[in-house]
Amino acid sequence: MTYPDSDGFQLLIFDWDGTLVDSLPNIVACTQAALSEVDLPAADDEVIRRGVGLGLREMVETFCPGCDEEAFQGILEAYRRLWFGKFSRHPKLIPGARTTLEELFRRQYLLAVATAKSRRGLEIELEATGLKPLFTATRTVDEAHAKPHPQMVLDLQDELGARADKTVMIGDTPHDLQMAKNAETPRIGVSTGTYDAPELEELEPLTVLNSVAGLIPWLDGGRDRSP
Repeated sequence: MTYPDSDGFQLLIFDWDGTLVDSLPNIVACTQAALSEVDLPAADDEVIRRGVGLGLREMVETFCPGCDEEAFQGILEAYRRLWFGKFSRHPKLIPGARTTLEELFRRQYLLAVATAKSRRGLEIELEATGLKPLFTATRTVDEAHAKPHPQMVLDLQDELGARADKTVMIGDTPHDLQMAKNAETPRIGVSTGTYDAPELEELEPLTVLNSVAGLIPWLDGGRDRSP
């Protein structure tokens, strides 16, 4: 395997929802529909948005604290049925995401995904967006602990033979950045999700970009080295 720069990053790990795909409105709508189906009160949209990126159990706990297992399973079953039946259709990429990934792939970076989506959900969207050939490896919450546990990052590094200081995690939530921090891995925030730059900066990222479209200019600015 050759790398674009022996002193720079080798492996770029991307979050999916809110980082590469503009899916947050659909996730909120699907969650509200699932709550309605199981006769639970609607949740605050902002609370739902801020839980995206966690595992489903952890996400439900943010807007339904103390939810018992029976209620959780009801929400989960309704959410999955609604998501795959209606809300997952035609995923919409963040502007600039496709061209950025294609250029990074052309430059021979190793590209990976670490996401709270299920394996089924990720595979459907990888196929629908046509991005699957660009990624060397992916991890979902079905194969690893939920964020911010570092397992997804550590597993990807181990699979692809990349050191922590040669890896960077790119994500739109503190959950993504905390996962990378827990793995002692450099990280970059993007403010295309729910969280603004000051909130992301609390996790000490290398930078916070307006979107993934700014990643290549940032790398080309000579700042593709870990501190």
